[in-house]
Amino acid sequence: MSEHAIVLRPWSEDDLGILVQTLGDPAMMAHLGGIETAEQIAARHRRFLALPATEGMFTIRLGDACVGTIGYWETASPGGPVYETGWFVLPEYGGRGIASRAASQIVALARERKRLASLHAYPAVDNVPSNRVCEKAGFTNRGVQSFEYPKGHWMLCNDWAIDFVE
Repeated sequence: MSEHAIVLRPWSEDDLGILVQTLGDPAMMAHLGGIETAEQIAARHRRFLALPATEGMFTIRLGDACVGTIGYWETASPGGPVYETGWFVLPEYGGRGIASRAASQIVALARERKRLASLHAYPAVDNVPSNRVCEKAGFTNRGVQSFEYPKGHWMLCNDWAIDFVE
């Protein structure tokens, strides 16, 4: 199974379960301020379903298995609007390069939009696997900054970016 190509499938009504597995798991949320409640997860699922066509959330598929999530969305930055990305890969599928390959696909999708100048990821400085994903997917580390996630919880993150404008 590890040799199967990964596929990003657009978010659907059927994808609430993967959010429960990721956002409701203390280990998966250790770098992000703790787990979300059932109500918060349901609200996030509804937001993902309602994203505009210029953004996207996806499940990461390996063969028939749903192994994680990834997406990109518009966010504010000091220099103006940029795309932000984030991902989860279930622990039993970690260490196989799945997140890096999915991140590379998200880079291509965001670049194809030809709408915003860059894509950023903000993993916690101590989240070694996510920082490594950024590096493997071709992002450049622009340094450490404070980042609020969730609201009221500040953490130190690396600002990894890919510029789409040459």
